[in-house]
Formats: sequence, C-alpha cells, structure tokens
Amino acid sequence: MKKIGFIDYYLDEWHANQYPGWIKEASGGAMEVAFAHAVKDAEHGLTNRDWCAKHGVVWCATIEEVIERSDYLIVLSPDNPEQHEALAALPLASGKPTYVDKTFAPDREAALRLFERAAQHHTPLYSSSALRYADEYGDVERAGIRVISSLGPGSFENYSIHQIEPVVALMGPDAKRVMFIGTEAAPALLIEFAGGRQATIQQPGAGCPFMMAVNYDSGACRVAQPASDYFQRFIRDLVAFFETGHASVPPAETVAIMSIIENGWIAAKQPYRWIDLPGS
Repeated sequence: MKKIGFIDYYLDEWHANQYPGWIKEASGGAMEVAFAHAVKDAEHGLTNRDWCAKHGVVWCATIEEVIERSDYLIVLSPDNPEQHEALAALPLASGKPTYVDKTFAPDREAALRLFERAAQHHTPLYSSSALRYADEYGDVERAGIRVISSLGPGSFENYSIHQIEPVVALMGPDAKRVMFIGTEAAPALLIEFAGGRQATIQQPGAGCPFMMAVNYDSGACRVAQPASDYFQRFIRDLVAFFETGHASVPPAETVAIMSIIENGWIAAKQPYRWIDLPGS
C-alpha cells in the first residue's frame, strides 16, 4: 500500500477530515493517508495529535519526517493559501508527487515560484478546485465560447476560485484584464480574455447554487449546473496523478487563476475600472 503524507497549517479542517476516506475508496485500498504534520492546532477543534489518533494517522514531528516516510504528499491549508509556499518548500524539493490544495497561492508571483521550485527538483505538482471536475462543466463544448456568466455561493476570498477555475478550464489561460462590478455583500468580477471573450463571476449569497450560462459565437446558449459528485471525480484524478506523476491541470491555467484572484482584490478597491493582468 502506498503511503500519503499530509502537511497542513492545522489538521482539523474539512478537507483533511474528508480526504483520507475518499482516497482509500477511490484507490481501491491501494493508497492511504498514513502520516501528518501541521504548524499549529486548530483554534476551534481537535489538536493535531488528537486528529491523528482519530484518523489512524501517524503524527510526525517535522515536515522532513512526513516526506521521508511517504510515497506521495498533499499540502493542505485550504483556507490559508499564504501558508502554501512555506509548507510546500520541502515537498517540492523531494521529487515525490505533490498536490497543493486550493487556493494554490495568494498571488501570481508565488504561484510561479512554486512551479519553478517543483520543476527545478523534478517534482510532479498540481492544484485545482474540485469544481473543475463537475461532469456538467466537463460536458460543455469549448469551441466557439464567447461569454460565460457564472454564479455561485461564498466569499470572494475562499470561493471565487470555484467559479474562476471552471471558467479558465473552458476559456483558456489567456485572461487580459479584470473589472470589479459587484458590491461588498455580493461580489462580482468581469474577466476579459483574448479576442474580446468575456466571463462574469457573481456571488450573490449563501443560497446561490454553482451554475453557468455559456454563450457561443453562433448565438446558442448552454446552461450547466453541477449536480454530479465532483469531489469524487477530483479524488479519482488525484489518485491517477499519484499513480502516474502526470498532472491533468496545465500550470499556465493555475497561474492565470491566481492572477485573476489577486487582481480581483485590487479591482475591488476601484470598481468599474479595468485592471490589466500581468503578461497581458
């Protein structure tokens, strides 16, 4: 059985609680989360050692120990992407397939540094929002997309990636500029891609489902609303990544997503003004 090591900011969080069972099931028992290390205990929840005891995972005193004893690595900290560069520094120098949880990085430059470090040490690396793997989005025809109008719940800080990820997966990484067109209570972002193509993401409130309307050059419109178990599809993709060392998500798309989020924050401070993206 292949062993997976968790490296987290604190372990008692939703992703760390769900992944062990999902990975074991998706791999047919061929992989298990066996080792873990985290920087601090959760402020509200189990201590790291109690979390390990509950999940049958061995607590490691250092990140180095997790790396040494594991075949594959997962850097978690899903709600604290500013921690990812420090948490991933040693894993990305290990040569062992490493997944970094969403949101990959706090900005474009950090994302580039993470990929550069992985490439330097020949470490397979990827990151993604699970929404990329929704069957309903995967069935959308990519050719001829002109406009995407996307909706979803949550805050811009933690949940905008779940709309931006599938938008970039469908439209490509060549985003040019962004404009904030929402409010503090209901964030919304307009993204312009090469060729004048556009996408909007809107977050009108907690009760809003994920969905998108896709407009084509032909004038046709396709509406997609995820109802499939996209988390399970993501976990199967993660297992395949560990087995093969091949990432299904191009780094250029991940870097573009981080750049959109970073500049979305800048745009929010000056609504209705275009903010050019680096490299555009």
